[in-house]
Amino acid sequence: MRDLELPPYAPALMESTRAIGYSIETAIADIIDNSVTAMANRIEINFFPVDCPYISILDNGIGMTDSELIEAMRYGSRNPLDARGENDLGRFGLGLKTASMSQCRKLTVISKKGNVVSGAQWDLDYIASTNKWSLLLLAEEDFKAFPHVEQLKELESGTIVIWQELDKLKEGNTNFAAIMGRYMDAVRRHLSLVFHRYIKGESGIQKVEIEINKLQVEAIDPFLAEKSTQIMDDEIINIDGQRVIVRPYLLPHISQLDESEIRILGGEDGIRKQQGFYVYRNKRLLIWGTWFRMMRKGDLSKLARVRIDIPNSLDSLWTLDIKKSMAIPPQIVQKNVSGIIKKLGDVSKRTWTYRGRKEIDDNIIHIWNRLKTREGGIAYVINRDHPIIEEIDSNYLRRIEHLLKNIESGLPLNQLYVDLTSDQKIVNDSEVSEMDLLNMLKGLLSGCNNANERQEMIYRLSITEPFNQHPDLLEKMLQEVK
Repeated sequence: MRDLELPPYAPALMESTRAIGYSIETAIADIIDNSVTAMANRIEINFFPVDCPYISILDNGIGMTDSELIEAMRYGSRNPLDARGENDLGRFGLGLKTASMSQCRKLTVISKKGNVVSGAQWDLDYIASTNKWSLLLLAEEDFKAFPHVEQLKELESGTIVIWQELDKLKEGNTNFAAIMGRYMDAVRRHLSLVFHRYIKGESGIQKVEIEINKLQVEAIDPFLAEKSTQIMDDEIINIDGQRVIVRPYLLPHISQLDESEIRILGGEDGIRKQQGFYVYRNKRLLIWGTWFRMMRKGDLSKLARVRIDIPNSLDSLWTLDIKKSMAIPPQIVQKNVSGIIKKLGDVSKRTWTYRGRKEIDDNIIHIWNRLKTREGGIAYVINRDHPIIEEIDSNYLRRIEHLLKNIESGLPLNQLYVDLTSDQKIVNDSEVSEMDLLNMLKGLLSGCNNANERQEMIYRLSITEPFNQHPDLLEKMLQEVK
């Protein structure tokens, strides 16, 4: 028996890895992972869509020497089973190459370390002509042909990644300049979310500034932590001596959010689709908006989100893919969080159903009653025991009963469902004004025979909708009665 070294055919492998499935935003995020690992605190993304289009990503990280750069350009430069630094956001040693080549045919990396500038390039057309793994090493005189290299030279250290011949982005697009702007808008939104904890600055990690064509990328907090409720303490799950931290959040009801906050929490897909787990690896968001089949996405659980922090040492247990866009929780995590998400879903349901008010309190006399029918369905009926209805003259009761039944049967439940499960606020412009409320209150009290009956009526109205929402008015009337 003998062994035979059989390296892959370079043009075929490099062309095939272009189809792994990166979008432009996930590809750029993968490059930024390397910048964060290199301890950069400033990253500048530039794109130029006309003449000779390019995208460049410049950072002020620690940079690379000649030998380090050559190793970084190698396909599979790291064993995914090797232990990594605590802040390393890579895994397979493929991200720089596969992410870049998924978008362009020419990848150039130029790096500065210790006052020495080094450069290397993968050119798919050149590789096709040589049929070899032909990495082009750049000389000093070659650098001037590339954009933003002078900015790199001004830094103490850093790296610039340049994508040229953007064939994948141009496919099917006649107006590349216009489509490029939309692509970069998507990149901005993606980076705002994926790196929001780095952009905002958080204990244990270095704050990072990201710019796209000189415009700052702002953080998008998917939990809106300053307004949301952390309904339970952190759950710590120990796996092989490493900690997985689970933190459940409940978003505010839609009625408590302004339009910009609704856009932040829902994006293009809406808040309903964004519910679920948000998995972070070293505080970089990997995957979000899924319950991992542990719970169905529903309109009543749309306010529930769970943050999960995992260290990079547990990558293999989460079956993390090359693009870092898919992760499956191990059994021990699923077991520990199943109780958490059930409780979180129940609280979200109550918050959504009762619009943030304590309408489930049995001591409150509601205008509407929710009843279960004999057929197992749900019906909403007007409360005939409401004080306003009780005070109606008996001569009109039959007509009033017909009116109430028509209101109940004509309730547009299907349209209400559509409106309530959208991310739009429902504004009831016909809410009772304080003047109307005062007139109703005087009318109810006028039917009482003495001061004691009037006091009793006011006490009853204090637990009756809508009077219970105006305690100051009731207290004023009570003092007048007394």
